[in-house]
Amino acid sequence: QVQLVESGGGLVQAGGSLRLSCAASGRTFSAYTMGWFRQAPGKERELVAVVSSGTGNTYYLDSVKGRFTLSVGYAERAVYLQMNSPKPEDTAVYDCAAEQRDGNTYSVPGLGNFAMGYWGKGTMVTVSS
Repeated sequence: QVQLVESGGGLVQAGGSLRLSCAASGRTFSAYTMGWFRQAPGKERELVAVVSSGTGNTYYLDSVKGRFTLSVGYAERAVYLQMNSPKPEDTAVYDCAAEQRDGNTYSVPGLGNFAMGYWGKGTMVTVSS
């Protein structure tokens, strides 16, 4: 199984920056599509960004395009989410996820369908105005 551990969350001022990390272990890292999700209080979980293991192509939620960047560190088996110019509406628990064939399926525009079955425990990001 894959273990995912997030870090880097906290309080950030609007217009600042924050970098979230997700360390993965347990299986061959490169074999998994990885993504970042978030869930704000009272709202459903939404996909923020994902990178395809097969093509390396990425997808971003429209509201974060141009501000957030997902990157992969293959050597260290980690995925990152660089959050630039965060807004108060970005406040949420951010969770890293990895592809697993028996997981919940997500349809990603331009990339296809991915089953995300491995999840971290989440890291809280609070953006102050």
